[in-house]
Amino acid sequence: MAAWPEGIGRDLLGTVDSTNAEALRQAAAGRRAPGWILARAQSGGRGRRGRAWSSPEGNFFATYLGFPEGGPQMAALRSYAAALALRDALVEVTGRAPLFSLKWPNDVLLSGRKLAGILLEHTAEAGGALAVGIGVNLRHAPTAGALEPGALLPATLTEAVTPAPTPEAFLDALAPAFDRWDRQLATYGFAPLRTAWLDNAARLGEVITAKLPDRAITGIFESIDADGSLVLNTEAGRVTLAAAELHFATEGRV
Repeated sequence: MAAWPEGIGRDLLGTVDSTNAEALRQAAAGRRAPGWILARAQSGGRGRRGRAWSSPEGNFFATYLGFPEGGPQMAALRSYAAALALRDALVEVTGRAPLFSLKWPNDVLLSGRKLAGILLEHTAEAGGALAVGIGVNLRHAPTAGALEPGALLPATLTEAVTPAPTPEAFLDALAPAFDRWDRQLATYGFAPLRTAWLDNAARLGEVITAKLPDRAITGIFESIDADGSLVLNTEAGRVTLAAAELHFATEGRV
């Protein structure tokens, strides 16, 4: 296992409302040092679009607080650094690389089911703070009844390795991996991350549906572009989407 990255803090907390919320509070209070905030449990965990994130003790809830240069666009690309780092950490603790794939824009799958999610929150205040929140179902998964219609079925890491690592041990694998990809992004730009992400993308080359607030677009998942946007090849031509909810075929869904 790689050493903890130099200059990166590590805060281990009990129960918080949300590690992202805690990270942004610390930034608003004057913190300017990058670091990880890990909680034993969350009372108000959240995912994308304000959805609740199930947060029982034993799962992984952590946020990387950083202050990257480059503005909101570069900050948004950290989701790809986080996804690649998550996959690296999962492979490290299980030794089972073929099980894990990446779902655009911010999920990691185990055998086609949702194992982990990423939530980025960026603010121009507080030194341009970026909170990269990560949740992983190490031991527990939400019940099917708690999921939205059409959502991917959940998975837990215990399906790939028993016992699953503790949250602290998983952070020991994740933090160096994130540091590597984050440095690549800062040094070389998005191109190497784009290539690596596409090498591990779920359903690349297959028909998927991208749902927007006012419509749904079905097409072949062709690629992601130089800005990280989704590229679909549809009957009406190529479509590029900066944000959407992806839905796959019925297999692995509720």
